[in-house]
Amino acid sequence: MNYRRFGRTDWQVSEIGFGAWGIGGGEWGATNDDQSVLALERAIDLGVNFLDTAFDYGDGHSERIVGSVVRASGKRYGEELHVATKIPPKNRAWPSRPGSSLDEVFPSDYIREYVDISLANLGLPHIDLMQFHVWDDAWAERDEWKETIQDLTRQGLVRHWGISINDFQPENAIAALETGLISAVQVIHNVFEQQPEARLFPVCQALDIGVIARVPLDEGALTGTLRPGHEFAADDWRAGYFRADRLEQLNGRLEKLEAATAGLDTSVSSLAETALRYCLSQPAVSTVIPGMRSASRVEQNVAVSDGRLLSDRDLTTLRDFVWEKNWYQ
Repeated sequence: MNYRRFGRTDWQVSEIGFGAWGIGGGEWGATNDDQSVLALERAIDLGVNFLDTAFDYGDGHSERIVGSVVRASGKRYGEELHVATKIPPKNRAWPSRPGSSLDEVFPSDYIREYVDISLANLGLPHIDLMQFHVWDDAWAERDEWKETIQDLTRQGLVRHWGISINDFQPENAIAALETGLISAVQVIHNVFEQQPEARLFPVCQALDIGVIARVPLDEGALTGTLRPGHEFAADDWRAGYFRADRLEQLNGRLEKLEAATAGLDTSVSSLAETALRYCLSQPAVSTVIPGMRSASRVEQNVAVSDGRLLSDRDLTTLRDFVWEKNWYQ
């Protein structure tokens, strides 16, 4: 496993992190907690030291699984292992609705409440990185959230603060970053979604902000395994994400991407590997967090952390695959 400096923190984080949404249950079809534990344990054994969860992933279920594995790991929490979680918006609106007030979404007493809730779920002495699970930069200059997070940090309950940026709005956190109070951002970044590279990533590099690349495989689209006719479980939220003719649209793009991948300077064995290497080849990115619900998937993803980055020519080739879509709506 290779490690990267995580912005202005003193952490060296694994460049492949563990995305723990899928192990929360309830949205990804049937889940098995025993398999989830084995996946987490295997990830830690292979050097993964950055684990990303959220209260909303199963109403705390993912946090409880992550916390139990971290406590049993024998690793020094906060030094050898780092856990990130998130405060859900009080109005439960993802992404943040335009015009929503800070008082509707993250009032001070609510921020404190969910720090306590996540600490209880994790069973850990502090939260390494607490992230706002949505954001609107119209709130950036409000004093209430600033005073609250600084107080929670002084109390030793949270070490660093971050923002999980709204889907496909990579510039809607820059004002908050400029306050100097935010240490990390989490943003959708993959072969299809390259917007963060234009402005967000340069700002993060200039301000020394850690970058967490989420959805690197576009909810499974970039694994190459989802083709026309694929059937999702009734309780898998992706049945809606890939509804109607979307798998047909995806298939046409994947065929072209497969052809382009065969001609890359860097030898790759799968579309998933290409997708992960694409994110890792961005110098601003600190860690990439694919979802992993099995030990075998952990092993496949961690194997990409071998130091081989895509060439400039490869990156230029893959820039042709930007796909402006928002299938979350």
